Amino acid sequence: MSFPAQPVGPLVHDLPTHRPERVTLSGRYVTLVPLDADQHADALFRLASGAGDNARLWTYLFDGPYDDPLAFKANLAAKAKSVDPLAFAVIDNASGGAVGYQTLMRIDAANRVIEIGNILYTPAMQRTIGATEAQYLFAAYVFDTLGYRRYEWKCNDLNAPSKRAALRLGFTFEGVFRQHMIVKGRNRDTAWFSMLDSEWPQRRAAFERWLAPDNFDAAGKQRVSLASLNGPGAT
Repeated sequence: MSFPAQPVGPLVHDLPTHRPERVTLSGRYVTLVPLDADQHADALFRLASGAGDNARLWTYLFDGPYDDPLAFKANLAAKAKSVDPLAFAVIDNASGGAVGYQTLMRIDAANRVIEIGNILYTPAMQRTIGATEAQYLFAAYVFDTLGYRRYEWKCNDLNAPSKRAALRLGFTFEGVFRQHMIVKGRNRDTAWFSMLDSEWPQRRAAFERWLAPDNFDAAGKQRVSLASLNGPGAT
């Protein structure tokens, strides 16, 4: 008795893949460096501590907010020691100060899958060219240097700004994992987004076109939006 052929996925070439390391990733506007509590805690605490508007920075993160600089520094030191998540501080090239941090996490070298997460962008960094460049530097490192096939972005499904950011940056929405986590005692439904290595050349071109100095006028206003470069039909 013969059976019909079963569908299988395409073969994947066995290419070398590396785990991310504590490296420096340099851009025109920002530089990503390994997170270091002694070097970065004071600046980040000044920009991200306290109640009021700053408390909103921590709503969808797994920790915070912080009012005690020692507790904040201790938490940052623990983050700096971790290898997964692997944390990087975002340094503003103009001021030389830390203005945020972001991590590479859920590192699965065998399947070449990795996620960006635990992102804290302080008000000094939000809505700046450097914020987008920090995302570009991570994506280029993941695909061009490390050789990963899939780059993930996950967030609380209630976090509308994060979901808009993922789409603007060129990630594709894949769905919602219902009751995925309990965070700070509350339910979290998680929205999943991804970018694939086959999509990266087009996404890289969009990033580089958007980041080009001539895309901004004398007042720093963008001429072409990244969302339009990554939108349907973009080439």
